[in-house]
Amino acid sequence: MDAPEAELTSAEPAATEEPAHEQEQEQAPKARTGRVGVVLVSHSKAVAESVAALSAALLGSVEPAPLAVAGGTPDGGIGTSAELITAAARSVDEGRGVAVLCDMGSAVLTVKSLLAEEPSQLPEGSRIVDAPFLEGAVAITLTSAIGGDLDTVLAAAEDARGYRKR
Repeated sequence: MDAPEAELTSAEPAATEEPAHEQEQEQAPKARTGRVGVVLVSHSKAVAESVAALSAALLGSVEPAPLAVAGGTPDGGIGTSAELITAAARSVDEGRGVAVLCDMGSAVLTVKSLLAEEPSQLPEGSRIVDAPFLEGAVAITLTSAIGGDLDTVLAAAEDARGYRKR
């Protein structure tokens, strides 16, 4: 059984209804940017997509790095899915590592278990990000987009965790 398709996100707004031939063109593989891939894992597809959209919007004119979401379960419910996470990570892997940011609880446990498997189900160089979901997402998407390596992307997320609001 094949893993479900991961949802790649971009800074461009989604089109409403398009002719079939245009939809086929959109499903072609994205250009490889040679940057760190980013996966946002949430218990909710809507939350993951919203955080991805905000992060992309804050990039301004910077070309987005590979970004995918793994939100909810394959049937659209609340929860986490190893299959969606694996598919998302593989879809953004360009050989420079994949930063996987989780919202909480079972999302973290699922990613940790995928990383611990021998062989790992996630691409080589995948790492879990220890940062708050929204702030971390903005930090890692920007740092990846401007060409930071995996260690720099993870460090940016950790800096976001320490940002004081008062």
